[in-house]
Amino acid sequence: MQPRARGAASLSICADVHGVSRLKGLRQSGSLKLVFPQSYTPDVEAVLVNTAGGITGGDSFALDVQVGGGAALTITTQAAERAYRAQRGEVGHVTTKISVGDHAYLKWLPQELILFERCALRRHLEIDLTAQARLLMVEPVVFGRAAMPETLRDVMFQDRIKITREGQPIYIDGMDLIGDATSHLARPAIANGAGAMASIVMITADVASHLNPVRALLPDTAGASLLSETTLVIRQLARDSYELRRSLIPILEHLSRNTLPTSWRL
Repeated sequence: MQPRARGAASLSICADVHGVSRLKGLRQSGSLKLVFPQSYTPDVEAVLVNTAGGITGGDSFALDVQVGGGAALTITTQAAERAYRAQRGEVGHVTTKISVGDHAYLKWLPQELILFERCALRRHLEIDLTAQARLLMVEPVVFGRAAMPETLRDVMFQDRIKITREGQPIYIDGMDLIGDATSHLARPAIANGAGAMASIVMITADVASHLNPVRALLPDTAGASLLSETTLVIRQLARDSYELRRSLIPILEHLSRNTLPTSWRL
């Protein structure tokens, strides 16, 4: 039996007396690392790196983040994450818990998760906002590598996203993709053959002002709606990862005010 990868990281960010965001605390172990490239934005930018090279059955990764009042944090990934083939009966786990304080701003901007044939992964993301916190979140998923070509006939992917404000739910999303994913996604009422998707959530006081500009950027396979006066949700489908990024990046550039991390452009 192959050794399994483990990784855990804890990160806290604060704002100093001048309102500049600073690293307050960092602990990390195993295969999950955080690096901090030089940034020309007021945010602290953190890049998640999985030194194991991907996720397979039996792997376990946990990330805990606290963004203090008035601070700004952008979290992205070095590259696309990969969920590889797992041994029968083994499941990989990725758990992320984030709290965001008053007048703080979190940009959760990981690059794509690519699902491979016979992967087995459970992923759980929880973000709790205080009354005046702001959030921009994207979660892109690619269903196999179109260039190979690769079809997903036997996979297990369970994904859960929960965003709360002061403990009260704002946005709850879940996906259970089990078995023949390619056939399932081919159904017109589900994905109509799409090979990639992305979910975007933006929560700010002025988010309604972004609705019409964002709709002008969307392809025909995407939609944007206001869940409330402070919550914008976008769901996007694409034929493959290339088409997804081509239309997704301008949207993220607009919503982030042209502060998308450099790793997204490499």
